[in-house]
Order: sequence, then structure tokens, then C-alpha cells
Amino acid sequence: MEFLRADADTITFDPRPQLSRIFVEGFYDWIRHFHKDKDKLTEAFIHIFDLTHFYVALDDENIAAMVACTQGYAPIALERKVFTKVLGLIRGNITYFMLKRHMVRNAYPFSLGAKTGSIEFVATSPDYRKRGLAHDLIIHVMKANPYDSYVLEVADTNTGAVSVYERLGFKEIKRVKAPRKSGVNFFLYMRKEME
Repeated sequence: MEFLRADADTITFDPRPQLSRIFVEGFYDWIRHFHKDKDKLTEAFIHIFDLTHFYVALDDENIAAMVACTQGYAPIALERKVFTKVLGLIRGNITYFMLKRHMVRNAYPFSLGAKTGSIEFVATSPDYRKRGLAHDLIIHVMKANPYDSYVLEVADTNTGAVSVYERLGFKEIKRVKAPRKSGVNFFLYMRKEME
């Protein structure tokens, strides 16, 4: 298993289709309102990934897990035309505007210092789950970036992810009530200080 940035010269294929599939599988509970068909969602999301911020666990030509690291901004770019082409005019526009509001403009509820990185879009392919890949990939990301601390957001109902983050040394620093009908009670904000 190799851990590397998604735009590395050693990746000889376009990783976006696999990143999109992993994203849809990992975040389906939150995006299924846009479309129930996972193949349609995968097609709609292929364009969003800024590969300079994504890291992958690579098993030959299979992406097993992904993590993004930024300085508090979204590692994605949304194209309205793609969403409307794939999902239709009305559904595509709704998807675009909701994602723009919640994924691009949604800042952390506290200020990040200049030396704080944010861990985003943590997901593992269903074929590679329960192997500790997200854990190991996050460690790789933290070693590869020069931040003094890291923050992340996770749903309180995602107890498996919370457990992984706690094992990595992240501690809850803030809890924010989730919107009604989101299927989540709170969004937890966690921080890890590097040694």
C-alpha cells in the first residue's frame, strides 16, 4: 500500500472517478437527498476534487482510502453546469446551491491559526474498510504537512470515525447542534496538537 498525494506523478491514471465513488459510498447518508442512484451521484461529483489537497492510499491502481488537507477551506470546486447536466436542471441546481452553502462556504465555528491544518473528506472504499487505512493515511498526511495542529469536523453519529480520531489523539473542542432532519444530533469539532 502506498500513501501519496492524488496529483503525484507516479499515479498514471485519473483518480477522480475512484475518489468520487469512495466519496459517494462514504457520504451517501448526507448526499442521497440529491439522488438515490449512486452511479448518477458518482458521475455528478467526479469534477469536484482539487487533487493538490487530496491524499490517497493506493493498492496497485485501486484507491483504497482518501483524505484531504487544507488550511480551513474546502478542497473542492463545484461546477453548476456539471450538476445540471447529470442530475437535471432543477435537481442539479438544488444540489449545486446546497453543496456550495454547506461544503464550500461553511467555515469552522472558530478561527484557525496560520499553523492549523484541517482534515477533510476522510473516506475508505468499502472493499478496504476495517483495515486501519484511514488511520494510517491521516498519520501520513500529518507528517507530510507543516502544521502545528489539526482540526476536523465529524458527525456525532459516526462513532467509528470518532473512535479513529480519538486514537489518533484528536480531542473534542466544540459541539454544534446539527440542522433538523440531517440524521445527526451534533457536529463535533476535534483538534490534535502536534508534538
